[in-house]
Amino acid sequence: MDRTAGSESTQAVHDVATGVGVTSDHAGEQIDGFHLVIDALKLNGIDNIYGVPGIPITDLGRLAQAAGMRVISFRHEQHAGNAAAIAGFLTKKPGICLTVSAPGFLNGLTALANATTNCFPMILISGSSEREIVDLQQGDYEEMDQLAIAKPLCKAAFRVLHAADIGIAVARAIRAAVSGRPGGVYLDLPAKLFSQVMDAEAGAKSLVKVIDAAPAQLPAPSAITRALDVLKGAKRPLIVLGKGAAYAQADEEVRNLVERSGIPYVPMSMAKGLLPDTHPQSAGAARSLVLKEADVVLLVGARLNWLLSHGKGKTWGAPGSKKFIQIDIEPKEMDSNVEIVAPVVGDIGSCVTALLDGMGQNWQAPPTAWTDAIRTKKEENLAKMASKLKKNSAPMDFHGALGALRTIIKERPDAILVNEGANTLDLARGIIDMYQPRKRLDVGTWGIMGIGMGFAVAAAVETGKPVLAVEGDSAFGFSGMEVETICRYDLPVCIVVFNNNGIYRGTDTDPTGRDPGTTVFVKDSRYDKMMEAFGGVGVHVTTPDELSQAVNAAMDSGKPTLINAVIDPAAGTESGNIGSLNPTSTVVRKKIA
Repeated sequence: MDRTAGSESTQAVHDVATGVGVTSDHAGEQIDGFHLVIDALKLNGIDNIYGVPGIPITDLGRLAQAAGMRVISFRHEQHAGNAAAIAGFLTKKPGICLTVSAPGFLNGLTALANATTNCFPMILISGSSEREIVDLQQGDYEEMDQLAIAKPLCKAAFRVLHAADIGIAVARAIRAAVSGRPGGVYLDLPAKLFSQVMDAEAGAKSLVKVIDAAPAQLPAPSAITRALDVLKGAKRPLIVLGKGAAYAQADEEVRNLVERSGIPYVPMSMAKGLLPDTHPQSAGAARSLVLKEADVVLLVGARLNWLLSHGKGKTWGAPGSKKFIQIDIEPKEMDSNVEIVAPVVGDIGSCVTALLDGMGQNWQAPPTAWTDAIRTKKEENLAKMASKLKKNSAPMDFHGALGALRTIIKERPDAILVNEGANTLDLARGIIDMYQPRKRLDVGTWGIMGIGMGFAVAAAVETGKPVLAVEGDSAFGFSGMEVETICRYDLPVCIVVFNNNGIYRGTDTDPTGRDPGTTVFVKDSRYDKMMEAFGGVGVHVTTPDELSQAVNAAMDSGKPTLINAVIDPAAGTESGNIGSLNPTSTVVRKKIA
């Protein structure tokens, strides 16, 4: 490690102003590893970095900021990584997370693995100890073979040992992150690399501007014909839109496919808003019916993983009752759980366009018996929900509170909704309608908690739009300290914490009477005081009307705000809608006399 990093930091920043280490057209000038990394990123249109400063990357952050990049410093690397990951989803450019070595790298690694699982393009850049010491295991400061640890958890991993290779390494990392199925990439930069110096002209020539990083992948004509033949034979067709369709930003093509085909559709949570949830063909409010009764299902950027019950079981009706058509850029995704009778391999935009071209002008809409049955079920379910959403009780239940937020998003469709929790997530997914694409960000494929504040920060930074983060009190606890980050950068983020005093419910007890129940938090906690501590606005509310007023005021002001929304401690259910994944003990212990 570079033990002089701290003492050199002031000089390094001073050098930006004096020209030392900065790329120049003047012969004889030199450039160092710090500036080559920054120049390589900027050359490829990457202007934002999310990270946590420390040895040996502190000066890299300082110099990037001095060079005009925006550097957002977090309190924990996992949240910086989550921010980088969702920045990649929103922009289709790899989000950059910058961490220190060993523990900092490991903290960022969780976000990197989650980004890869969710197909978010992200690059984790970490400083590291020197190879000659690490390989002999001689006990260097924060010694760890980070490259070996990262490899199984991301799409690609690279280490750079020479300054002249920085340009090509950054280019390879960008291409790996965004091409094909997007995902996470690790870039290992040992401390000595930053202080390496080379001729500035040669350094400039070593940089690589990536051309066509994510080239279109056209589907085979035979695959399109096969898919259309299957669709033509359907009596009860259904389209399922996944977050891959949202990431593709082929919004017009997807809308045209849905509307021209006349086929009802169900959006997965992060695909909500590709078409408004109020669209007449939306079958979200009749999800159980359509998944069970459909005879042909067209998957557009959606995977048949646990979120879709693996395409089988009672959710999908009788075995063999339906045929699946799947559009995905990854051939290995086909037949992952059930037979795909019509695989269509390629990028979403190209595949959907090809389907539209093949449909012609005489495409027959689905039978009215099918669409009428869906409409009837939707109306029935929405009527049942309506009275619950209007309840104005104190303390609130989840439906009453989410009903208030539902109206706010309807009135502010441009706002970005970040959502995590158990009941808070599961119920919000069905209650809050979305009207524009990529406006709903949530826990994704792994269903992990703790993404909230990182996603909220990046959404505000990357889009400039107001952000409403709706958090369960448990989920908020994973990243709550980042409210200081939100205040420090004065971001237009309004956080609503649904506080029911615990995980799922705040009513569990310890049978021994010794400790609180394992799922119980401090009763009547005031999360709003956390935001006030850092100069933001804190509000305490107990009714849906108060909640609505507070959120509207926060969104109007654009000031960092946290609203502590008191929810009935008994209102929640175990694990929300995924309680079936939580094994239940069947053992009954009896006292022995």
